Amino acid sequence: MSLHALAFLVLLGLTIQSQAELTPKTYYYEVKEANFTRLCKNKTILTVNGEFPGPTLYARRGETVIVNVKNVGDLGITIHWHGVKQPRYPWSDGPEFITQCPIKPGANFTQKVILSDEEGTLWWHAHSDWSRATVHGLIVIRPAFGRPYPFPKPYAEYPIVLAEWWRQDVEAVLLDFTRTGGDPNTSDALTINGQPGDLYPCSSAETTKFIVEQGKTYMLRMVNAAMNLFLFWGIGGHAFEVVGTDGSYTKPLKSHYGVIGPGQTMDVLFKADQPIGRYYIAARPYNSQPLISFDNTTTTAIFEYKGYKKTHSKPVFPHLPKVNDTSASVNFTNSLRSLASRAHPINVPMKITRNFVFTMSINTVPCANNSCEGPRGLRFRASVNNISFNSPNISVLDAYYGRIKGVYGDDFPKFPPLFFNFTGTNLSTSLETPLNATEAEVLEYGDNVELVYQGTNLVAGIDHPMHLHGHSFYVVGSGLGNFNRSKDRLSFNLVDPPLRQTVIVPKNGWTAIRFKANNPGVWLMHCHLERHISWGMEMVFITKNGIRPGESILPPPPDLPPCT
Repeated sequence: MSLHALAFLVLLGLTIQSQAELTPKTYYYEVKEANFTRLCKNKTILTVNGEFPGPTLYARRGETVIVNVKNVGDLGITIHWHGVKQPRYPWSDGPEFITQCPIKPGANFTQKVILSDEEGTLWWHAHSDWSRATVHGLIVIRPAFGRPYPFPKPYAEYPIVLAEWWRQDVEAVLLDFTRTGGDPNTSDALTINGQPGDLYPCSSAETTKFIVEQGKTYMLRMVNAAMNLFLFWGIGGHAFEVVGTDGSYTKPLKSHYGVIGPGQTMDVLFKADQPIGRYYIAARPYNSQPLISFDNTTTTAIFEYKGYKKTHSKPVFPHLPKVNDTSASVNFTNSLRSLASRAHPINVPMKITRNFVFTMSINTVPCANNSCEGPRGLRFRASVNNISFNSPNISVLDAYYGRIKGVYGDDFPKFPPLFFNFTGTNLSTSLETPLNATEAEVLEYGDNVELVYQGTNLVAGIDHPMHLHGHSFYVVGSGLGNFNRSKDRLSFNLVDPPLRQTVIVPKNGWTAIRFKANNPGVWLMHCHLERHISWGMEMVFITKNGIRPGESILPPPPDLPPCT
């Protein structure tokens, strides 16, 4: 299978100043195919600047980054700036056939990455097919000039990019499980900053290593870029403090382990306060569904204290929860709180104007002669409110902005069309078959939205990392079992709920979020488990223009990739 490549040209500039006042700094990012040796095997992968993971984009709060994406390969591709709300400018959001069509081979697309109130760590990744397995990198957003961190400035910062590695080409993995209707092949290794770590064969010499000084405090900028895995992680012999998630600061949360879902980011402080030596940072899967195959290996990197004398002893390993410890995952996630300070206030919507309940389900559909590799010879699908998303041939944003009929419908169900014991056992197989449709939910500008994500036990109950484009949302509640509106809303946290763009909905449980629909445009919502979005677990919100200046979608760029 042929690979494709990209090129990035990045111009940085402050949006609060005119172009005449700025000489934008230019970054040339050449994205190309490159050979990497992992697990004793050489492999060609798609990269940015020959790097895996790709280069980090640096900006400050409120800046705009201009990215000229050039596709010099032979397959279409798109790039998404995960967690960047892109106010009034969905054209650069990136998901294929939602806000744009793929950038064709040999074509360019100049994307504006418009930052607003995001601050901390976010990331960028391909949003077409399974290219994001290797096409991804961090976005570091520092405070605006003259503004401090809400914690003592760390001595240094280190990136921690968690990902998966397949020996075979990931596009072949996608094509294979799409053809067979079954589950995708599991990855062969997990990685930290592109390296599996010394628990894997042929990996000791290249294991990622960080040098730290005793007594100094360091910031880890983390992202889970894995395609299909939640990850428990920790640092041997050390506690740490989570101080930010998804580009928003949090009250310091001290812990000895963490859980991070696909698509989520964290800002973490840890102090090198142990005896001089070597200590592993390790990550391994959290998997709440034992019937689903997964990569159960462990990736490691090493924190080595300056002055360490080489010995034959292994680095200290962290104590991590068991692979199926749902309580550990839920307890950590539910302990996060917004900073909610005077310098970093929050604004939780109180007077709700739109209520939604969305079920997330694994489904099955018929397969000729029951010859597929899903349950009972059927084909796997996935859905939101029993609708499995059918991707159109032109982008929903093009159709909405250009008033093109017949591309999508605007009748997405606000509540589950079928009510049953969502998290019960031995559910009827007749409930498993979804509808195939391209449906959107239309919001009025300024709507205050309350949305409850409800997991189901159809086919297999599992945690879902739900991601909403174009918005941050407050996570006001979460629990196990079926959501009870009259009871569970009484325990909502409306004082300091965490502000996120990707939230882990627990296995056979629910999570409630609130957000204000004040960003006009077309915005994708989907599960960030790549196999689930490939099976159709996604939908679209359309926020209409407001009536005042500054409340309407900006015009499309002249080089928007064509759909024909």
